Amino acid sequence: MQMMTRKVLLNMELEEDDDEDGDIGDVPDSRRPFLAPHTPLPSGLVLENFDQTIVCPTFGSLENQQDFRTPEFEEFNGKPDSLFFTDGQRRIDFILVYEDESKKENNKKGTNEKQKRKRQAYESNLICHGLQLEATRSVSDDKLVFVKVHAPWEVLCTYAEIMHIKLPLKPNDLKTRSPFGNLNWFTKVLRVNESVIKPEQEFFTAPFEKSRMNDFYILDRDSFFNPATRSRIVYFILSRVKYQVMNNVNKFGINRLVSSGIYKAAFPLHDCRFNYESEDISCPSERYLLYREWAHPRSIYKKQPLDLIRKYYGEKIGIYFAWLGYYTQMLLLAAVVGVACFLYGYLDQDNCTWSKEVCDPDIGGQILMCPQCDRLCPFWRLNITCESSKKLCIFDSFGTLIFAVFMGVWVTLFLEFWKRRQAELEYEWDTVELQQEEQARPEYEAQCNHVVINEITQEEERIPFTTCGKCIRVTLCASAVFFWILLIIASVIGIIVYRLSVFIVFSTTLPKNPNGTDPIQKYLTPQMATSITASIISFIIIMILNTIYEKVAIMITNFELPRTQTDYENSLTMKMFLFQFVNYYSSCFYIAFFKGKFVGYPGDPVYLLGKYRSEECDPGGCLLELTTQLTIIMGGKAIWNNIQEVLLPWVMNLIGRYKRVSGSEKITPRWEQDYHLQPMGKLGLFYEYLEMIIQFGFVTLFVASFPLAPLLALVNNILEIRVDAWKLTTQFRRMVPEKAQDIGAWQPIMQGIAILAVVTNAMIIAFTSDMIPRLVYYWSFSIPPYGDHTYYTMDGYINNTLSVFNITDFKNTDKENPYIGLGNYTLCRYRDFRNPPGHPQEYKHNIYYWHVIAAKLAFIIVMEHIIYSVKFFISYAIPDVSKITKSKIKREKYLTQKLLHESHLKDLTKNMGIIAERIGGTVDNSVRPKLE
Repeated sequence: MQMMTRKVLLNMELEEDDDEDGDIGDVPDSRRPFLAPHTPLPSGLVLENFDQTIVCPTFGSLENQQDFRTPEFEEFNGKPDSLFFTDGQRRIDFILVYEDESKKENNKKGTNEKQKRKRQAYESNLICHGLQLEATRSVSDDKLVFVKVHAPWEVLCTYAEIMHIKLPLKPNDLKTRSPFGNLNWFTKVLRVNESVIKPEQEFFTAPFEKSRMNDFYILDRDSFFNPATRSRIVYFILSRVKYQVMNNVNKFGINRLVSSGIYKAAFPLHDCRFNYESEDISCPSERYLLYREWAHPRSIYKKQPLDLIRKYYGEKIGIYFAWLGYYTQMLLLAAVVGVACFLYGYLDQDNCTWSKEVCDPDIGGQILMCPQCDRLCPFWRLNITCESSKKLCIFDSFGTLIFAVFMGVWVTLFLEFWKRRQAELEYEWDTVELQQEEQARPEYEAQCNHVVINEITQEEERIPFTTCGKCIRVTLCASAVFFWILLIIASVIGIIVYRLSVFIVFSTTLPKNPNGTDPIQKYLTPQMATSITASIISFIIIMILNTIYEKVAIMITNFELPRTQTDYENSLTMKMFLFQFVNYYSSCFYIAFFKGKFVGYPGDPVYLLGKYRSEECDPGGCLLELTTQLTIIMGGKAIWNNIQEVLLPWVMNLIGRYKRVSGSEKITPRWEQDYHLQPMGKLGLFYEYLEMIIQFGFVTLFVASFPLAPLLALVNNILEIRVDAWKLTTQFRRMVPEKAQDIGAWQPIMQGIAILAVVTNAMIIAFTSDMIPRLVYYWSFSIPPYGDHTYYTMDGYINNTLSVFNITDFKNTDKENPYIGLGNYTLCRYRDFRNPPGHPQEYKHNIYYWHVIAAKLAFIIVMEHIIYSVKFFISYAIPDVSKITKSKIKREKYLTQKLLHESHLKDLTKNMGIIAERIGGTVDNSVRPKLE
C-alpha cells in the first residue's frame, strides 16, 4: 500500500504583519525534495522524511479549529516529582509552555487568534507524526498551559534509525586497567563514591536499525532509550515539524515558535529537585546525585563524575567539563613551577645590583632624569623609582627566562595529552564516527533548492547555494569580521590618544609636590590617574563592542548557513574569538611591544598626530606595567564573570520566587518548577569556553612577565568547575542533550595560541625586559675595552645605560624648548643608548645599542628554534590516539561487525532453508507423476 502524505498545515492568506517568524527555514514546497522512508539522507535532507513516516487522517478546511487534533487537558494529579502523564505510564520527554491566548491581557485579538491557530496546527502535526500530547494548566498562573510530549516506542525506533543513533548490542567484555595501578588507595579519596554514583555498564554499540531490532540489547523497552536520548529524538522532531504553509512556503520548528512568542518555552525535564531525592523510587535522582557529588562545595577536591554528566546532560556538556578538568590538572604543574620562579626572584632581589644602584642616594639620588612630557612635567631623581625597581627584580630575573621556556614545552604537553584523553572519551562515549551521524540543521535543509550530482554516490542531492554563491557569502562574512576588527583597533588608537592628551591635564591639576603622609597623593600620580581612567574607558568600550558584535556575529553566521550544528558553532567560534582576541589582548600587546619603544630622545621627541608626545613607560619600566595590567585583567575578568554567571541567575530566580509567592502554598509539579528556572542561552557553553580560552591566552602569551598567572588560573578554574556545575544543576533548566566529538574549533585556536606564545614570550624577554641589556653589559661592557672593571660585574650598569642630554639641544624649531624654566639644570639623563652631547655623532645610537640589538635578535632566534624543535619532537613522539585506545576501537568494530554478520547469516540461512524446502517440495510434486 502506497503511503500517502497527509499534512495538517495552516493555510492563511497573505497578511501584512505576518513577518514575525523571519525568513530562515521558509522554502517553497514545490522546490523541496521528496525522500522515500528510511533511505540514507544526503545533505541532511531529513525534513521531508517526516511526511513519509506517519500517516495522518485527512482534515477538512483548516480555517475551522475543529479540524485540528488537539491535546487532551488533564488536571494536575498532585504528585510534584512525577515525570509521567496523568496515567502514570507514559514518560514526559519534553515540555512546551504557552500562554492561553483567550486569557492574554493585551487587546490584539487578531494577533492572538493567528498565534493560536499556528500553535494548534503545530500541535496537530506533532500528533500526526506519532507524538502523544497532554496539556495541564499551571497551578499558580491560570494563563499558563504546559503541554507534555511523549514519544512512543515506534516513534523512538523510527527516528533513532533516521538519526543514526548508536545503541547497545551486547555488554562490553573488554577489561580496562586503571592508569594509577598501585596508587588506587591514594586516588580513592579523590574519586567519586561508587556506592553513590554506580559506574555505567559499557556496551558494544552500533547505529540502530529497525530491521535488526532483535540484534540489540533490549531488556526493557522503557529503559532501552535513556531520558537524554529520548529528549534528543523529540527535539529533533520538534525542530522540523511544520506549522504553516503560506504562498506555498513552509514554516516549521519549535525554535521559531518560541522566538515569535507563540510558545514561551520548550525544554526537557530535570528528573528531581537538586537538593532532595525524588519520591518516585523508580527515578534515579541523577540531578540530586550530580549536585551532591559534583556541584556541592564539599566535593571541590573530588574528581568529576564525567560519565554521569554525559548521561544526564549529553556529550557536549560532558566534553566541556572533561576538558576544563584536564586543563586544571595540567595547570597544577605550571603553577608549581611558576611559584618556584617567583620565589627565586623574590629571594634573590637583595642581590639585585642594579636595583641597589637605583636606590642608593649617592648613585640614583644624584642622577637627574629628563621630564617625560613637554613643559608641565618636572625633572626627577632616579631614586624615586626605588620601590618599583625592587618589584621589577622579582619578575625580571633569570627564573622568568627558565619559566618562559618551560611554558613553551608545557603547552605542547597539555595539547598532546589532551588529544589522547579526548580520543579515549570518543571511544567511551561512542562519538568516534559522529561526523557520519550528525544531521543537517533544519535551517540548512529548508534552503536546499539547488540540485547537484554527488561526486561519491553519483545521485542527485540538494544544496542551499552554488559554489559561486558560497564564495560570495564567505567573502561578505570575512569582510564584516575584518571591519569589526578594524573598529577595535581604531578604538585602541583612540584610547592611546586619550592617554597622551589627558596625561598633560593630570600633570597640571595634580599637586607637583605631593604630601608623603597622604597615601592618595602619594600613589595618584599623573601616570596612575591616566592609566586608571584609560582602563575604565577601555573596559566600557570593550563591553559595548562585545554586546553589539555578538549579535552581528550571529547574523553573519546565519547568513553563511553552515550545514551542521558543529559547523555552525565552529564558524561562530572563529568569528567571536578573532574579535575577542583583539579586544582583550590589544592593550597587553601595546604595553609589551609598542609603549616606550618609539619615543625618540628629549632633544627630538616623537609626536603622535604632530601634537601628542609619544608615551613613555613608567619609571619602573614597561615590564612591571605589563605585569600589573595582566593581574588586573585576569583578576577583574574572573570577578566579573563570576558575578555574571552566579549572581545574576541567582538573583533572577530569587525575584521570580518572590513574585510567585501567594497567600497559600501550593504543590507545584516538576514541569512548573523547571519552567521558573533560567533558560540556557542560545550559544550554550560558548561563553564558558571563551572565558577559559582567553585565560589560556593570558597564561601562555604573556607568562614571561607574570609567572604567577598559572597559579591564579588554577585557583580560578577549581572554583569555575564547581560554579558552572552549581549553575547547571540548580539555576538553569535542563539543556537538550547534544552529541559532540571534541571541543570543536577551540582545539585549533589553542594550537595557534601555543605557537604564538613562543614568539611573544621571546619578544617580551628580549624587548620589554632589561635582561638582554644586563647580560650584554655583564659579559662585554663591564670589562675592557668598553668597561673599567677588571672582572665581570654588574656594578656601574645604571650609569652606563642612561644617556646624557643637554637641555639646550632641543631640535624641533617649530616648538619652544619645553625644558627652559623648569629649573637651574643644564644636563639630564634618559633611558636609551645614545652618544652624549659633544660627541662627533651626538645623540646617535652608540655601540652598546647595536650590541644589545644583535643580542636581542640572536636570543629570539635561538629561543624560538629550541622551543619549536622541542614542541615538534613532542608532537611527533606522542601519538594523538594511544595504542590501547586504538586496539579497543578496532576490537569493538570487529566484534560489532562479527555480531551483526553472524546474525545476518543466521537469518539468511533460516530463509534459505525455508526456500530450499519449498523448492524441494515443488520438485517432488512435479517429478513423482512422471515416474509413476
